[in-house]
Formats: sequence, C-alpha cells, structure tokens
Amino acid sequence: MTLTASTRRRSGGSGLLMAAPALLLFGLFGLVPLVGVVALSLARWDGLGSIGWAGLANWGDTLTDGATWQALGLTVKVMAVSWLVQTPIALALGVFQAPRGRVRALFAVLFFLPLLLSAVAIGLTWQALLDPSFGIGATPGLHWLAQPLLGSPDLALYTVIFVIAWQFVPFHALLYQAGIRQIPTALYEAAALDGAGPVARFLHITLPQLKYTMVTSSTLMLVGSLTYFDLIFVLSGGTGGPGTATRVLPLAMYITGFQAHDMGRASAVATLLVVFGLGLSMLMTRLSGFTRMDSQQEGM
Repeated sequence: MTLTASTRRRSGGSGLLMAAPALLLFGLFGLVPLVGVVALSLARWDGLGSIGWAGLANWGDTLTDGATWQALGLTVKVMAVSWLVQTPIALALGVFQAPRGRVRALFAVLFFLPLLLSAVAIGLTWQALLDPSFGIGATPGLHWLAQPLLGSPDLALYTVIFVIAWQFVPFHALLYQAGIRQIPTALYEAAALDGAGPVARFLHITLPQLKYTMVTSSTLMLVGSLTYFDLIFVLSGGTGGPGTATRVLPLAMYITGFQAHDMGRASAVATLLVVFGLGLSMLMTRLSGFTRMDSQQEGM
C-alpha cells in the first residue's frame, strides 16, 4: 500500500511538472489579461487619459442598455443558425471524405483551402464577390444575386453566416472524417450481412458512433461563434451594419471601446462575453456527458 501511494504521488508530481509550462502560459496570456479586463470594467478610461474609478456604473449602463441585449441576441442567433447550417454539411462532407481514394483525397484538399486563408482575405474576397454591380451577380444566369446582400438589414446577417460556414465547415468535416475512420469496419460488414442498407448503416452505426465527435464539433462551433469579429468587421465595413443588423457582441465591444472611447464599458462587455462563453461551454459539457465519456469500442 505504501509503495502504491508513493507511486501515485510521484506520478501526480511528474504530471504536474509536465503540465507546468502550459499552465504558466495560460496564466500569463489567459488569466492575467482576464483579471485586467475585469478590473478595467470597474474603471472610467477613454484609452488615452488617466484611469478613474467608476465602480459598478459601467456594469449598470451595460446591462440596462438595449443595444447590449440586441448584440447578445444577434450573437445567439449567429450561434444557432451557424450550427444548423454547418453541422449537416460538415457531417455529409465527412461521410464523403471518409473512404480512402485519390478523388476523395483531392476533394479533401480543396475543401481544406478556406482554412488556410485569413479571415480578412476571406472577408474582402466575399465583399467583392457579393458586390451587386461588379460581383457574381453580374454573371449571366446569376442576376438574382445582383442585390445588396450585405446592405440589406434582412439579409446581411444570413449572408455573414453563409460566409462563416464557407470558412469553417471544412474544419468540422475533417473532425467527422477522422471520427468515421475510427469506426471498426466489422460493424458495417455485420450490418451488411444482416441486410442493412446504406441509410440504415448510417443511422444505426455511423451516427451513434459519432456521438462524441458531434459533441466536440458542436462545442467548438458554438463557443467559437462568440469570437467572430474580424470576418464580420470586414464584411460590414467595421460598423456592424447596415444599421446594427450584424453588430454581434464582439463587434459591439470593439465599437464601444475604440470608436466611442469608453474602455470601461467595453471591458464590461468583454467580461460578459467571457462569462457567457464559459457558461455555455460548461452547460454543453454537462448536458452531453462529455466528462463521462466511455469508449464505444470496448470489447471489440
């Protein structure tokens, strides 16, 4: 028993030592700036002059401002619609790319290209493509696209979501492809012998085996939606327009801090964004049973 206890202590100590560099970096670049932002949310500062104490005034103004809740509502809408659009497309592409072959490998490379481009480059490219006068709407047969998709209050947000999906669907497709390739072929062979068709095999084998992959993808997708700033900034011209149609919470934080020169309220919005993201991540983890994951291939 003594040997076992000492072995466990040595194992725990070595594990902590190995994690120390990552914990140190996380503390320096994650926790320390976060503490600074929380402290700044209690201050009054225009970004240039001296910093003064504001107490909870910034929080009161932020939480009672209708613009904050409108931005939060738009952020939630982007999260929900993005998940509904990206998940089935990424799953379908993952299923298509999973079998090995030269043609599928070529398509996998092409699908991956959007991830290699910067968000600014993607934003500028799609801004030009969607120009109602000189973009793809000027192509014969595509005149129905010759409308201000980024200038319409009703269409701008959905256009932005389309561009976001175009950029990030390949990443999630890659997750599903990797998950599908981990499924034992014996399961499909047994199902085929029992007379199960492709649809039945997908519904009763592929989807259940991808449960945890879907949880991972959904968590990254939903929490990642809280960080969409650069792409929306470029597509909307830095205003979140037209009007406030695309002014999600990260963009509202930027506008408050760097255009309205109110760093205190911007820090309150940033803290609210962190709390919302942390709460969402914890909720996803708890509801999905992510922390209680067991191998679905045990005994095979």
